[in-house]
Amino acid sequence: MTEFLAFLSTTGLAHFDYKSALMVAIGLVFITLAITRHYEPLLLIPIGFGIVIGNMPGVLGVYVPGSVMNIIYFGVRSGLYPPLIFLGIGAMTDFSTLIANPKLILLGAAAQLGIFATLTGAYLLGFTIIESGAIGIIGGADGPTSIFLATKLAPHLLGPIAIAAYSYMALVPVIQPPIIRLLTTKKERVIHMKTPRPVSKREKFLFPIIAFIVTVTIAPGAAILLGMLFFGNLLKESGVTERLAESARHSLIDTVTILLGLAVGASTQAEYFLTPNSIKIFVLGAFAFSVATAAGVLFAKLMNLFLKQKLNPMIGAAGVSAVPDSARVVQQLGQEYDRSNFLLMHAMAPNVSGVIGSAVAAGVLLGILGG
Repeated sequence: MTEFLAFLSTTGLAHFDYKSALMVAIGLVFITLAITRHYEPLLLIPIGFGIVIGNMPGVLGVYVPGSVMNIIYFGVRSGLYPPLIFLGIGAMTDFSTLIANPKLILLGAAAQLGIFATLTGAYLLGFTIIESGAIGIIGGADGPTSIFLATKLAPHLLGPIAIAAYSYMALVPVIQPPIIRLLTTKKERVIHMKTPRPVSKREKFLFPIIAFIVTVTIAPGAAILLGMLFFGNLLKESGVTERLAESARHSLIDTVTILLGLAVGASTQAEYFLTPNSIKIFVLGAFAFSVATAAGVLFAKLMNLFLKQKLNPMIGAAGVSAVPDSARVVQQLGQEYDRSNFLLMHAMAPNVSGVIGSAVAAGVLLGILGG
C-alpha cells in the first residue's frame, strides 16, 4: 500500500484540482461543439484540445521557459502568427464585390462601433485605458487581430482576450440571427440586390496595392497585418504567382491555424485564466459582438434612406470580421425568407471590409495607446 501511495503521488491525479478540472471540461465542450454542431471546427478543435493540454497536471506548459509548448507559444507571444493568418486570408479573399460596390465598405466601418463601445465598457469596469484598448478589439470579431493587439498592449490578458474573440467567432450562427431579426422587418429581409458589375483583372490586382497605401497611411500601426493581407491578395490576383497563393491559402494557413489554436488554448491554465477579469472580458465580448452586428444592420437601414437601389439591411451584419461565417449567416437568413434571394456575394463586401476595418482600428489604437 505504501508503494502504491508513493506511485499515486507521482501521477497527475495527486495534483489535479477543481479549477484545472473545470478548464478541461471547457476544452471538451469546445471540442464537442466543433464536432456535433460544426461551430468553427478548424478553430475550436485546436483551441479545445490546447485547453485540455494546458490544464493537465504535470504538463510543461506555455509559461515554462524552454518547454515545447513555450516554443510553440512564441508565435503568439511575439505576434508572428496573426500576420501569417492574414497572408492566408488575403490569398483566399475575392474583393470583387467590394470593388464593384465600394459604398459597402461603410458597413464594415460601421460594425467597428463594437470595438469602441467595448473599449468604453472595459474602462468603466475598471480596466486601464491600455487594457481597454486591447479588450475592445474583440468587437471586431477578428481573432488574429485581437491576439496581435493584445500582445502589444496587454500580454497578461492575452489568454482570455484570444479565447473570447475565437469563441464568439465560432458562435456567429447563434448570436447574429436573433439580432438581425429583431432589427429588420420581413419586407426588408426579402429585398433583392442588383448583381454587381463585372470587375476587370486590372482593378483586381491594383486594389491591394492602392488599398495598402491608403490604409497604412491612416493606421501605420497595422502595417504588418494589412501588408500581409494585401500581399496575399496580390499573390492571388496577379495571375503569375498562383503557386505561392495556393501555398498561402492552404498549407501555410492550415499549419499556422493548428499552432495558433493549440498555443492559445494551452495558455488558459487555470491559475492564470480563472480570474474575475476573465469573466468581465467574456461578458464584454458578448456585448461587443452584439453591438457590432446591430451597428452594421442599423447603418444599412440608414443608407437606404438615401439610396434609390435599396440594400438588404441584413448584409450590414456581415460587417464584423468573422469571414466568411457572417456572410453565410446572411445568406442562410435570406434563403429562409425567399429561396430566390442570393445575398452571399453582397454580404462578402462588408465582410472583407470588416477585416480591413478591424485591422485599421487596431492600428489606430496601437498608435494612440502604444506610443
